[in-house]
Amino acid sequence: MIHSTAIIDPSAVIADDVDIGPFCIVGPDVEIGPGNVIGPHSVIKGPTRIGARNRIFQFTSIGEECQDKKYAGEPTRLEIGDDNVFREGVTVHRGTTQDEGITRIGSRGLFMAYAHIAHDCQIGNDVIMANQATLGGHVHLGDHAILGGLSAVHQFAHVGAHAMCGGGAIVTKDVPAYTMVNGHPAHAHGLNLVGLKRRGFERGVLSKLSTAYKCVYRQGLTLEQALERIEQDETLACPEMTVFIQSLKASERGITR
Repeated sequence: MIHSTAIIDPSAVIADDVDIGPFCIVGPDVEIGPGNVIGPHSVIKGPTRIGARNRIFQFTSIGEECQDKKYAGEPTRLEIGDDNVFREGVTVHRGTTQDEGITRIGSRGLFMAYAHIAHDCQIGNDVIMANQATLGGHVHLGDHAILGGLSAVHQFAHVGAHAMCGGGAIVTKDVPAYTMVNGHPAHAHGLNLVGLKRRGFERGVLSKLSTAYKCVYRQGLTLEQALERIEQDETLACPEMTVFIQSLKASERGITR
């Protein structure tokens, strides 16, 4: 159902069962998949592709031009997966030609009121951004990452899979997978054990990750020394450890300590 007050560009491709509320604006080059519900006064601009069964609440802005002063109107994109929830006032910007030109959001994410996803961000699956959490441009969030309310992540920073940034955290460096950080500026405060247990991580795996975390953070080693020690210890080997190691090796800004 499309409300009579909604303004839909003729070039927009919208599945038959999409529900679009009063006073919405859907611009050109927008594709909206089946099962989406779009609340009143939302604005969706393109080029943007939205997957299936997303819930977009009132006063959201999806696919707007970015706030990067270098942006000069080039055709860039936003791609959104399935089953996400965008609460009131969320803003999501398209990419820039200074990167891949695409902002990507995975599936099953929860983006609470007034969260902001800037240009060129790459967001994994099952991510949670609490109220007014903010991402600078080019930020990467791994699967199951959680950002507390009023937290902010500096441009180009990476937050690894299953990591958690506490409320009000100011994240200026990369956050390794599974790690919990908080503060201004953010500092590491251990593994995100509560989150990992909730997601079914086995006790043996948690023990291995705890050993690796202590090697990186509590033994006075350089990152290179800690990585060498972890990789040489065959008792720590497991797929989850590979994710932790890769998040450390991929860091270009340095890790949050």
